[in-house]
Amino acid sequence: MAARIFEKRRVGQTGLEVTTLGLGCASLAGIFSAVPAEQARATVGHALDTGINYVDTAPQYGLGRSEHLVGDALRERRDGVVLSSKVGRLLKPIDPTAQDKGNWVDPLPFNQLYDYSYDGVMRSFEDSQQRLGIHSIDILYVHDIGVATHGVEGNRPLWKQLETGGYRALRELRDAGVVKAIGLGVNEWPVLMDAFALGDWDVFLLAGRYTLLEQTALDPFMATCIRRGASVVIGGPFNSGILVGGDTFNYARAPEEIVRKVRAIEAVCRQFDVPPPAAALQFPLTHPAVCNVLPGPRSPAELDGILDWWDAPIPAELWTALAEKGLLAPDTPMPGGVA
Repeated sequence: MAARIFEKRRVGQTGLEVTTLGLGCASLAGIFSAVPAEQARATVGHALDTGINYVDTAPQYGLGRSEHLVGDALRERRDGVVLSSKVGRLLKPIDPTAQDKGNWVDPLPFNQLYDYSYDGVMRSFEDSQQRLGIHSIDILYVHDIGVATHGVEGNRPLWKQLETGGYRALRELRDAGVVKAIGLGVNEWPVLMDAFALGDWDVFLLAGRYTLLEQTALDPFMATCIRRGASVVIGGPFNSGILVGGDTFNYARAPEEIVRKVRAIEAVCRQFDVPPPAAALQFPLTHPAVCNVLPGPRSPAELDGILDWWDAPIPAELWTALAEKGLLAPDTPMPGGVA
């Protein structure tokens, strides 16, 4: 297969450049339903064959399973690939019969322990290197810190760990050139504003909060990224499936007001003969802070479907129509102007 020519965008102020379409590898670890190992590895290989150069994984995904699979697929194809993983969870061996598997099907036999301290970050990074079987990790994100994951009281001591030690560990790794970029990977934007108070970051992976359906991160977060020279990777561009014909939003059944808004978006897309998933996939890149959109296909065939949406032509008038109907937040960047 001939590789496509994707646009590349710079990651923050670093020397890294990523294709505007990336590969998220949570689904490949078997969330909610199993993904055979060979299928997972084939999906990563297919992404590289198509020209995608950015691959994201994490210790949490399949409790180590994703990193093992990604490492298998990348180990002999590392050149030119931008790889990210995450810190904040340490994996501890456990009897599988006593394991908390969460939503993972057939995860590796580990439970997770949150640790955002200096030692925790360093240990997590080294553990990821070993699971991947790869020395270099380009981008390192602090994973799932914040109120959405831990609650107000639960987050306080964890944030203190990051503030008093974890951030220093990340800076040391970046300053030493061991990683090239640091950031946070979360599902909420307010904690990213808190992170700016700790110091400088290169890139944030934000899932679900700047999409065709929801632009709550637009201001002040996205505007602050522009001022501070940080990039944004958009995870969850389909908002857990509601934008590709599913009925889930934020990993739960979508409330009625969300369903109504999706139906209104779909109606506008029909007027311009544009598949709604194509609009959802391409929308985030209209913002100048966004360097990458990160869907999570479960197979080469699913990735091919995503590539079809990626290639679908979208007239500028579609964005204008969405804005005129109040379906985009005011001041949302669009081709040729703002909503």
